[in-house]
Amino acid sequence: MISRMKAILKNNDYKKILENMLSLTGLQFASYILPLITLPYLTWILGPELFGLTQYAISLITYFQLLTDYGFNLSATRELAIIKEDNSKVSRIFNSVMTIKILLTVLSFLILFIIVSFIPKFSADANVYYLTFGMVIGYMLFPTWLFQGLEYMKYTSILNIIGKILFTVLIFVFIHNKADYILVPLINSLGLIIVGILGLYIAITRFDIKLERPRKEDLIHHLKEGWHVFVSTIAMSMYTTTNTFLLGLLTNNTLVGYYSIAEKIILAVNGLINPISQALYPFISRRVNDNKKGSIIFIRKISRIMAVVGLVLSIGLFIFAKPLIILVFGSTYASSVPILQILSIIPLAVSLSTIFGIQTMLTFNYKKAFTKIVLIGGILDIILGIILILLLNEIGISISFAITEIFITVAMFIFLQQKGIKIIGKIEENEIT
Repeated sequence: MISRMKAILKNNDYKKILENMLSLTGLQFASYILPLITLPYLTWILGPELFGLTQYAISLITYFQLLTDYGFNLSATRELAIIKEDNSKVSRIFNSVMTIKILLTVLSFLILFIIVSFIPKFSADANVYYLTFGMVIGYMLFPTWLFQGLEYMKYTSILNIIGKILFTVLIFVFIHNKADYILVPLINSLGLIIVGILGLYIAITRFDIKLERPRKEDLIHHLKEGWHVFVSTIAMSMYTTTNTFLLGLLTNNTLVGYYSIAEKIILAVNGLINPISQALYPFISRRVNDNKKGSIIFIRKISRIMAVVGLVLSIGLFIFAKPLIILVFGSTYASSVPILQILSIIPLAVSLSTIFGIQTMLTFNYKKAFTKIVLIGGILDIILGIILILLLNEIGISISFAITEIFITVAMFIFLQQKGIKIIGKIEENEIT
């Protein structure tokens, strides 16, 4: 795959993109693969119910992470990729984005406090939710968007791997029986906060960031720029995070535990795809400004590669779902096998939708259309999810998730074809709108 991509890119582009891709692969390894080392241990020690509780808390806290991210991982990244040689502008973006993120974190905690204080389902396990909120603080502090926009993803990878290794070690050292479940969110949060502080320090010193009070017009600008990405990200959460949240509301923590196992495996596999997409985003963002037709040709070639990668991963997951679940997590989690088989179509769908959506629709400035498609998909998933959970429990939400991902991928493909950005078929330059 890499040899084919090398033929597509110029030498300098190839070197930089490959470096970022390898760094992002390390980041995805840290984010998804390393936790899989502790996952079987936690599922055995805690059991489906308590493990499900810790995962349900994360599903709630993830909404606050999305709020504090506010789409900056794409909107600010794109701006930084264009002006990365201008230190003054980089500092202005940094100060504005971090100020907004801090304010959104404070708002998030106030919302959590209200939820935990007045809703019995959450107040019964208040400590779990408050301790899990530390993850939001860690995510807010760590400037992934800055490292990605300036194309220095190696810092993100190194620090996140350190944080995940620390998490892995602490889990084995301190978690020995069910009574230790309260330490799981604490360890999660401490690891992310430590990494966030280190990342912030490196960003400020390495890129000579000048800390100063942000301008009002800059704050307004970044709120506007991030809005469509933020809304689309929230919409995406309707068929990712919300699936776990809905399942927990309508059933119980045990079924959440079964579903979470399969979902985490899917996220880990998707994590193998994400580095390619993230590494290409700054490059395509710059190239679209200069040569639209050349960018489309490039996107078509990458789409073919990603389709093959996604297909292999999906087929592999479907075939090996049962031995993977039983051998790694034990027969107690046999109920996760059909869930994983249903969700196995998702890597193929995601491998294509990330190219169609993020790499193409956003870089060609079809933000509104991108948001609309994802929002419709999110609404579809919630409606289908509620109906199917009531009928089929965890199997139902799995079916809903798979249908939604397929719908979004197909909708994005059709939109691009209609706009003349043809993934399949002859490209006519006068058709590109």
